[in-house]
Amino acid sequence: MLKREFRERDVQRMRNIITKDYTAKTVTQIGYSKAQIDHKEGDVWEENGKKWTIKNGIKQTVTRFDELKKIINLPLTCPNCSKAMKNTTLNKKMWPIHNKCFDCVIAHETELKRQGKFEEYAKTLISGGVKQYIKDLEDALVDFNNELNDQFVTEQGDIETWKGKGIDKEKLTREIQDHIQELKDIVNS
Repeated sequence: MLKREFRERDVQRMRNIITKDYTAKTVTQIGYSKAQIDHKEGDVWEENGKKWTIKNGIKQTVTRFDELKKIINLPLTCPNCSKAMKNTTLNKKMWPIHNKCFDCVIAHETELKRQGKFEEYAKTLISGGVKQYIKDLEDALVDFNNELNDQFVTEQGDIETWKGKGIDKEKLTREIQDHIQELKDIVNS
């Protein structure tokens, strides 16, 4: 037998938790209150200059590194075979590329070799890496050409002036563009 009774707001709070209505109020307050917007699981909104979301009923900030964390962090189990994904060097290398464990990659590639489709698969995989490298080079070239001055800050924090050092910006740009074109020709052949 209980020595005390539960208050109505305690019972209401438990009902809210059971029905997963985490933001519901249990008491009515009189006075000034800020307009409150109810957010559901998975909503993303901006408040006071920060992005927020609700995950598992908890309000959390959304950072610019969240997508990077998803790529880098290994899951507990492989989404392909549901086996435990151990934190090994091979799994760390295969997860960002294939989104599965090393054993699943080996099984997949073995099956492709058995079917005679491995050469096409390898070519597609390599050309995808080269295409990303070409895109990175083009982005770096755009950044390089957008520099308004010929002064750059080194890793040590020194300011270098390139104009008087014999570096021809136009020639360097042409050489990089030629290299990019050679890579595009290789990928498209």
